Amino acid sequence: MSSTAHKKTREQQIDYERLVKTPEFKALVKRKNQFITPYVVIFFAAYFILPILTGYTHILEAKAIGWITWTWIYAFGMFGMTWLFAMIYAKKSSSFDKEAEEIILKNILK
Repeated sequence: MSSTAHKKTREQQIDYERLVKTPEFKALVKRKNQFITPYVVIFFAAYFILPILTGYTHILEAKAIGWITWTWIYAFGMFGMTWLFAMIYAKKSSSFDKEAEEIILKNILK
């Protein structure tokens, strides 16, 4: 059976309403949220601090390297932070995916 056909057959057999009621799924969602929340808070704090610091203070206007100010370093640092968070999540998500597959196999598929 092809991968697509297997996936379609599997999707037809999954009762998602039953899945979300299982204690294992609820625990998985809780662990995932506990993992994600600090990264979301840090990201939004860093994201909103940049316009506040540039619009209402002169802290980031100082020259850092040549003509480059700390504003540019902070802004490009945001790209680095985003990539770092994405890599951390991508690495951790494989364990979440494995747990989700185990929950489906254990509780839902017949």
